[in-house]
Parts: sequence; C-alpha cells; structure tokens
Amino acid sequence: MADPTIQTFCCRHTNKTDMAVKIMEEFNTDVYNIVCMLSSTMGILGAVYQVLPRETSNLPHRWNSFSASRGREIIVWLAIADLFASLGIFIRSALWINFKSIMPMENDTSSVIFCALSSAWTQYFYMATWIWTLCYAVDMKLLLSDRSGHPICYHIFAWICPAFLTIFGLSILYVPDANCHNLTSLSIAILRILPNYCTTYVLLAIVMIINPLLYIASTRDLKTAVSYSLAQMTGRERKLVQTIRLKFALINLVYYICWVPNLINGVLLWTLWFQLPVKAIITLWYMMAVTNPLQAFLNALVYQRWGRKEKFRLEWCQKLGSFSLNQISKGNTDINLTESSPLLNQYACTPHTSINGSSSL
Repeated sequence: MADPTIQTFCCRHTNKTDMAVKIMEEFNTDVYNIVCMLSSTMGILGAVYQVLPRETSNLPHRWNSFSASRGREIIVWLAIADLFASLGIFIRSALWINFKSIMPMENDTSSVIFCALSSAWTQYFYMATWIWTLCYAVDMKLLLSDRSGHPICYHIFAWICPAFLTIFGLSILYVPDANCHNLTSLSIAILRILPNYCTTYVLLAIVMIINPLLYIASTRDLKTAVSYSLAQMTGRERKLVQTIRLKFALINLVYYICWVPNLINGVLLWTLWFQLPVKAIITLWYMMAVTNPLQAFLNALVYQRWGRKEKFRLEWCQKLGSFSLNQISKGNTDINLTESSPLLNQYACTPHTSINGSSSL
C-alpha cells in the first residue's frame, strides 16, 4: 500500500513502548503480506491488460473514435505507473515474508534501507497514477471544449512532481539517522513526520476534489460536443452521451474506493494517536492492502472502450495470417473466376455500415 504509516515504520525502533510497536504486536504481518501479494497480482494483470496494444478504432462515430484514441495514450501511461507500483508492492511483500522484518530494530540497517527504498518506489509510482488520473480528466474537459491537449505538460507534471514530493517528504523523515520515533519533543516529531503525510495526502485529496468537478463540467459540454460533431441527436447519440457520463462517474468511484481508506487512516492516526483504536487501524491497513493495488485492475474495467469488443494488435499473428493467405492465393491461381465469385470469396470484406453510422446487420 502507499501510505506514510508504513514509511514511518521503516525508521529504527529503539523504544519498546512506542505506539507503533504496540500496534505491530496485534498485527499478523504474514497474512498482511499475503493479501498484498494477491491484490498486487491482480493489479499487475489489470495493468498489463491496459498496456497491450489495441487495433486502431474503426467506430462509426467519428467523434467517439477520436476521443477514444486521444484518451488511450493517457490510459497507457496510467497503467504503466500502476504496473510499477504493483510490482513494488509484490516484491516488497514477498521479501518481507521470507527475509526482512516490516519494523526494523535499532541496528538493522539493511532492513531500514530496504524498507525506505521500497516504500519510496511505491509512493512515487502511486503518486504518478493520481496525477495521470487527473490528467485524463483535464484532457477530457479540453476535448469536449474542442481544444488540444498538452501531452508534454502531462508527462512533466506526472513524473517530476511525484519525484519532488517523495524526495522532500522522505528526506525530512529519514535524514540523518532514520530515527523518527525516539524524538525529544512533540514539536520535533511533528516537524519530522508531518511533512511526509502532507506531501502524500494533500495531492491525494486535491485529485479527489478536482476530478469530480472536472467531470461535472465536462458532462455539461458533452451533449453539445456530440451533437455538433455528428450533426444529429437521435436515440443512438443520447445513448452515447449517457454511456460517457456513466463512465466518468465510475472512474471517480474507483478512485474513491481505492484511496478513501488511506485518508481515513491518516486522519485517525493524527487525531487519536494517544488513544488509538488499534483494531480499527489494522482493519484499515487490510483494506488499503486490497484496494490500493487493485486500482490497476479496476481501471482496466472502467477505462476500457465501452460498447464494442476491444481487439489486441498482435503483429506476429497478422504477419502469419497474411503469409498463410498468400500461400492459399498462390495455390488457387488456376481457379476460374466468374461474376458470382465475389459472393463466394471468404476473404472479401463487404462493408455493411450505412452513411449515418448504423449497421445493417
């Protein structure tokens, strides 16, 4: 999971009465790591499914085809970030089960380094997914306003901003001695730990607030954009509008399902630290272990092209198929063709779409 709590556990623990130690006494780390591995495996599968190349869209609606191809680039980069984040969780959990301890002790430097680096890796790529989710909403708003996107700006924002936030938050937390628990005063503890929570949760909350607003603004322009592009508004176009609105709503819902537990966990830790409901916190950790890596799998469901079956573009299959057809055509060069031959040709592609885009089949 991508949560600052795990990153604070990477610090050295010299005080056996620390609240974090008390929590870990009731926490089954093996079960937690197994849950992380299972959910991250689902996330990896979902991310790979999204990254696989698709055939060029041949939708009857020109606007629908254009919007699908434009949003596809952002979806692929979102899936790549999700893939690396899920891989980080899977590898970290597998190593924790076999070799490392989630909570390093005072002289366990190797565990501190491994925990810190793996947590930084996971946080960086999940922050990138949050920004790519925001970029998709921004790009859809620009598309419906008939304005061009800004892919270079998307990449700069999505890759550099998480790097800065991750380095800033974790540097304050770990430098110089990775000792963020045995601090002399509450004010020093806040100055060491709070910045990492802020860099994580502020970005997460910003996307939670801005994305629904962008999609609400986009749906206002949706009907106009579709009707102007297609020069008509029939039942088919109305169905297209309703489908896109539903897709926007589900994208927001998936984001909230995956990341609201993290916000709740952060609020509880900072408001009830001295009277912490340990069982509630552990329950939230299991929820995060499931929902965070599942983001890629759920995204594969909501970001896919609706209404038509997606076809993967497998270059080697196409080349093999064309080679087989060439061999068949060479073997049948002596066949006499008549005026009825086009009706019998099994390789012919007869169009069956009318001018207004409706299918005759």
